[in-house]
Amino acid sequence: MKKRVLILMSDTGGGHRAAAEAIRDALYLKHGEAAVKVELVDVFRDYSPVPFKYMPEFYPWWINRSKSSWGAGYNFSNTKRRAKILSQGMYVTLESGLKRMLREHPADVVVSVHSVLTHPAMSALLSFEQRPPFIVVVTDLVSTHHFWYDKNCERCLVPTEAAYDRGLKSGLSLDQMRITGLPVHYRFAQGLTDKASARQSLGWDPNLPAVLMVGGGEGMGPIYQTARAINGRRLKCQLIIIAGHNKALKDNLEACNWNQPTKVYPFVKNMPTLMAAADILVTKAGPATISEACIAGVPMIIYDAIPGQETGNVEFVTENRAGIFAPSPYGVADALTDWLAEGPEGLKRRSDNARRLALPDAVFEISEEVWQYAHYGTIPTNRRTLLTDLADVAERAKELTDNLMKDLY
Repeated sequence: MKKRVLILMSDTGGGHRAAAEAIRDALYLKHGEAAVKVELVDVFRDYSPVPFKYMPEFYPWWINRSKSSWGAGYNFSNTKRRAKILSQGMYVTLESGLKRMLREHPADVVVSVHSVLTHPAMSALLSFEQRPPFIVVVTDLVSTHHFWYDKNCERCLVPTEAAYDRGLKSGLSLDQMRITGLPVHYRFAQGLTDKASARQSLGWDPNLPAVLMVGGGEGMGPIYQTARAINGRRLKCQLIIIAGHNKALKDNLEACNWNQPTKVYPFVKNMPTLMAAADILVTKAGPATISEACIAGVPMIIYDAIPGQETGNVEFVTENRAGIFAPSPYGVADALTDWLAEGPEGLKRRSDNARRLALPDAVFEISEEVWQYAHYGTIPTNRRTLLTDLADVAERAKELTDNLMKDLY
């Protein structure tokens, strides 16, 4: 019988969908679409009331305009007690939609790749008399929120040791968790080629050091200001900038005069080729981008990080000497100047450090855990229903009647 996998996500940032698609496609590659059916559900957009329904639009708006307030909220809520209270409140709001979602998408295993959905989804599952196994795939790299960890889950798969330790502090047991790495799509590693071939296919200069700038799919952060600061140094390099879906950013960049060969791309789907061709990555501290850079062996200059949520990502990169943190346009330009002045040996050393952090097989390890639990069978929840309560009352009444009859006779 075909196994059914339900993956809960939301487009609040591109990483959740990317992780869900990576797991889905790894399952299809290994087991075939005849053996498994994977459904991805954007829970906020499709099964939540206002205002949660608009979280995919609200999240990037908030991050772009007030990272400090987002960080304050993140840190304030990030205790076991507060996370539990907030999750319970979230479940009350989402309860009817979550139950409807589970009825409309019956599954042999449910997977959450979004922290805020984990506890409410588990609560909804526990409201049924039987439920499928529940797996959490943590898609934050290091600074993991207490929202991620639910003691009722069958499995919690985490990307780093820091995330594992956080799970233990949140009350999960050793046998519930496993360090797998982040689920990067298998096509990323397969698409990596040697530098010369990648540059030839892209039409880049084969000799100049290549600096790749990425701000996520939405082109977030001070990319324009950073690129202009680099431009002012007149460095012997080539600059490649990914503007993503940010058309205004792309138009502004293309209108500039550049002191070095510069290419500006919109949203791209050939990131493996771009990473293979690059010598240095200038990026925000997104977990997926960091994981891909490590697989490709590209050292990073991180210019921006979401407070709280991505703070640990910066420490992960810098402490392992795979990159540095330069949180200003001129700081990035200074760091890049220093790196290029060191020559190829310095870049190779940092490249090797980044590659040592790579876990390219993580998505296959995660998908196999999902596949195994899809065969686990349903789990009784011991939920008390009206029928079970009536049965208990009837049993108790029978006992009382029997005892009374014994006393009388």
